[in-house]
Amino acid sequence: MTDHLFRFGAVAGHATDADAWTGLARRVESLGYSTLLVPDTLGTLSPFIAAAVAATATTTLRVGTFVLSAPNRTPEAVAWETSTLHTLTGGRFELGLGAGRPDAERDAATLGVRFGTPSQRIERLSRTIDAVKDVRVLVAASGTKLLRLAAQKADTVALGVPPHYTEEQVGAKLDELYELAGDRFHNLELSMNLAAAGAEPPSWLPVPADGTGVLTGTVDEMVDTLRRRRDKLGVSYVSVNAQYLDEFAPVVERLTGT
Repeated sequence: MTDHLFRFGAVAGHATDADAWTGLARRVESLGYSTLLVPDTLGTLSPFIAAAVAATATTTLRVGTFVLSAPNRTPEAVAWETSTLHTLTGGRFELGLGAGRPDAERDAATLGVRFGTPSQRIERLSRTIDAVKDVRVLVAASGTKLLRLAAQKADTVALGVPPHYTEEQVGAKLDELYELAGDRFHNLELSMNLAAAGAEPPSWLPVPADGTGVLTGTVDEMVDTLRRRRDKLGVSYVSVNAQYLDEFAPVVERLTGT
């Protein structure tokens, strides 16, 4: 059981122009989502710039990175960008950090930075968290070393598990996080991302019916599933691919702040 209230984020990283991007940000805000989250890949918009533009087009929407590849930037550079965004958004910026998804190594090579070994990347992530002040920090984690770091230093822990993971498999990860966090566990906000949501699962995403990364069914069924998962797993912060923004909006309206 968790005391954290439900909140929801939309993940987006593409737009044809500024009007399309600011229009998306305003729609995310109007539908009641808490955050607009921008990925960190060379195939998507630059996350810090995109977050800044989205913030200027909205008034209450929080903006963030989901998640920034810490190995691709120095901790000092991240702290500089974060401090600026925190100031200019009136505190609406949330920093999401990770040790780098597999494709991030190719991005690092293109950017001319050294990706590093897994241990070096985790150490860089730890130093980046230490360099950042006054913002909420989300850490994406799955393996034991990252879970340990998140348990020690994060405000929000986003479970970086595949969409096919069952609730039992997610629960096992959270049991591990519980042991690592100790007394700090109940202060952690737990987050999961939905690759898809709506009445029917997408044909291009073959996820078993009990996979947690795709949420299907009627609005009532999706609401019941998320309530059960919060009661069972403690997950209260749910993000969704912005492609499903409208389909998921009734769930957001029903559950936000409850």
